[in-house]
Amino acid sequence: MPIRFFSEGVDFKLINQRKRIQWINSATRHEGKSVFEINFIFTSDKLLLRLNSEYLNHQTLTDIITFDYSHEKSISGDIHISIDRVKENSIKFGCTFQEELDRVMIHGVLHLCGYKDKSKSAKQQMRKKEDAYLSLR
Repeated sequence: MPIRFFSEGVDFKLINQRKRIQWINSATRHEGKSVFEINFIFTSDKLLLRLNSEYLNHQTLTDIITFDYSHEKSISGDIHISIDRVKENSIKFGCTFQEELDRVMIHGVLHLCGYKDKSKSAKQQMRKKEDAYLSLR
């Protein structure tokens, strides 16, 4: 199966995995891409901070780090998600844990599809795409 889910350093199991796989495949098809392999790794703040420091030279907490191995229309990558950050951000943004988790998951997939979020306009475009795909769940 090209979309897989793992936990590292946290006791977490994604519910409705089959439904999420179908949703992600649908989103990537809408983007004109196909999934070769995506690994979602659910982890803790501590482990994600270590990755952020080691690979990106950032000393800050984050909710997601995406390692992109894609080639042209075939997407592939590892998406590391901090369950701690998702929980905290769901409270901060007034949504459910699952809503925030889905937003972060599709955010990582959009990075694999080639979207960036470094500039204000790129962030706006990314948010519009996230909202569009969240409505298809």
